[in-house]
Amino acid sequence: MTVRTSGTRLLALAALAALALPGLSAGAVPATPTATRLLMLEQQRSLGHGALARMLDTGGTLLAARAALALGRTKQPAAAPVLLNHIADSRPAVRALSLFALGLLADGRGIPAMLSGMHDRNSAVRVGALDALDREVVAAQVPGALLARVARAEMQAALHDSNPIVRKIAAIDLVAFATTTQAAPAAAVLVKAFSEDPALAVRRAAMWAIYRGYAAKVSRAILLHALAASDSVIRIEAVRAIGGSKDPALLSALEPMLHDRSWRVQEQAAESILALKGRPATLHWKRIPAWIHLPPIHRSALDRLPALPRPAQPRLPAAPSAAALSPALSLDPTTAAEMVGPAPGAHPRVRIVTTQGNIYLELYPEWAPLTVENFLDVAARGYYDNQPWFRIVPDFVVQTGDPSANAPGLGYTIGAEENPMLQDSDIISMGLDYPQGKPARDSASTEYYITLSPQYHLDRDFTVFGKMIAGFSVLAHLTEADRVIRIDRIPDVEVRAAPGIVGATKLRKGASNRGARSPGHR
Repeated sequence: MTVRTSGTRLLALAALAALALPGLSAGAVPATPTATRLLMLEQQRSLGHGALARMLDTGGTLLAARAALALGRTKQPAAAPVLLNHIADSRPAVRALSLFALGLLADGRGIPAMLSGMHDRNSAVRVGALDALDREVVAAQVPGALLARVARAEMQAALHDSNPIVRKIAAIDLVAFATTTQAAPAAAVLVKAFSEDPALAVRRAAMWAIYRGYAAKVSRAILLHALAASDSVIRIEAVRAIGGSKDPALLSALEPMLHDRSWRVQEQAAESILALKGRPATLHWKRIPAWIHLPPIHRSALDRLPALPRPAQPRLPAAPSAAALSPALSLDPTTAAEMVGPAPGAHPRVRIVTTQGNIYLELYPEWAPLTVENFLDVAARGYYDNQPWFRIVPDFVVQTGDPSANAPGLGYTIGAEENPMLQDSDIISMGLDYPQGKPARDSASTEYYITLSPQYHLDRDFTVFGKMIAGFSVLAHLTEADRVIRIDRIPDVEVRAAPGIVGATKLRKGASNRGARSPGHR
């Protein structure tokens, strides 16, 4: 998309209502001036003349872990020595987020520490090390002599790590080696992981990685076998891979997939057939073909929850300020699941009322406090009301948040809040400007998108700040003729620690309301 210029959309003030936003932390640890100072420095991309380093060096677990993340988000090279001092910290969360933060710097200095972290006894630390190594490889910071060692470590993790989340991430990260001398062994590892791993999430990730980097490097038999998988996500990735193989002889294998029982598979089959025929992809979903198997739209129990009131004092949305927040600290990931999911505690929820039905989201302010603050404020002030779904790409994303893809927006941007959460299906993230075909950091504003299928290649640049929890079938019915009628805050939900990728949830009573940038290409 084109780079936006500053501007303010004129709206009727009567439609711009919202509540004053309280602190957004999902945790139970009280807010402190130190936590506010941390968030301010992160927003300013400043080390604070050593203030963040002191928080990491002397703070308790919650403060130190969050300070490590803030140091990485500053992108300041001087943060690296501070973070390297904590890769052997006794606290797993501090080790994990120090490694993750070194990956955000991606200057090569942390590679030995990351390789060491791959062998840490704690799975959260191994996730942090994997994410960081992937960022180093993609940034071309891994010297040739080390590249094979990094690849071997990730291949070993993909096949043999005891934690399925770690194996999943390792499989995803092998895409980075597709154009290197390690491509052949990486492809073999992915085929083995897809064929033999007992965890469905790992098999899905392996086929996604094959699609992204190895479609022409694996046997056609593997791809054809995957077309018959019982899992629709695996079928989607296999269909994508065949489309990326550029082998017209496989057209006959894709044609039956147009009749798949899953609407997502059907749509991707049509796109892959276009690719094999050398025709352009569908960039805007204007109408739904009659042959798509649309799922019925079921009412959710969440439909019965009342919308929380919007504030009485109207004003235009404004850029969120860390100084105005009272953030509590809750990030203490000690497992792989906690490293890629929400922290225990209360989380905001919203209902996106569309012309096709309701979509429900759970938001994660512990990982992206300013992003969540901004989203809730813009929603409560009515800016999202009656906005079109101006960009729907089959089997990729549905996107909205401005009157059009080229609208000027509200005249401000917010900083990126990179985090380890994965862009699986049904994840919400902020869009970014895309000058010269590359995402511009810190260019998010009001546009957001929801993924229709796994889009892990977007993890490095786009801020994940929540996930869908209900209304999944509504996505199947959306076209660019549809609109967001409004976005309502509903009572918060209590997330509790769970062994899966995300926690179990329970209604929290008495919660109060708070007040195209593009995700790029497939």
